[in-house]
Amino acid sequence: MIREDKTARELFEQVMANPARTKFGFGEKLAIVNVDFQNAYTRIDEFKTAYETDPRQIEYTNTISALARAKGMPVIWTHVAYAEDASDAGVWGTRTNTPDSLQNIKYESRRHAFDDRCEIAAEDMIYTKRMPSAFFETPLQSLLIWHKVDTVVITGGSTSGCIRATAVDSLSRGYRTIVPIETCADKHESYHFANLTDLQLKYADVEPVQTVIDWLEAR
Repeated sequence: MIREDKTARELFEQVMANPARTKFGFGEKLAIVNVDFQNAYTRIDEFKTAYETDPRQIEYTNTISALARAKGMPVIWTHVAYAEDASDAGVWGTRTNTPDSLQNIKYESRRHAFDDRCEIAAEDMIYTKRMPSAFFETPLQSLLIWHKVDTVVITGGSTSGCIRATAVDSLSRGYRTIVPIETCADKHESYHFANLTDLQLKYADVEPVQTVIDWLEAR
């Protein structure tokens, strides 16, 4: 194992600066999968569980979602909620039991609701998920097959949790997977950049959001 005195951010920048890095690239049709833009995770002024990395995260996500929508490409939004007894949270809900705990995000609550800065269109798909990956026990795979999607662009949070899990599942299902840097967020920069580095090296193309914008505008 290599040991260095570099920060997670420095290692990420080093990886991204490599001109020879191979990319999966875009295919013919993409879907935008916006993961958990709900108040519990975005409203840093209200909830201790929320986080912010780039203050324009939601703005960028709205931009690429609108572009994809205009090109007839699907846009999906997920959020998390659980039954009153939290039985559908499984073992994941057993570590803590406080008002801020994951399994205490209840349907129709303020924590469950999407951040009102999100521009969600009537034709967008909305899924409730209960585990980290947006693919797990949701109709996402069937929707992507129906739309003949070959590329999945993943936004949201957290980078080290649900973004990573969704990206690994996306690649495992054969999709070209793209994670726009400015559209993801996490609690701490170490978690954020360490996972972006790992995603870039193994599971996804980690790209500036402008790369996605340019591709969509050129379609």
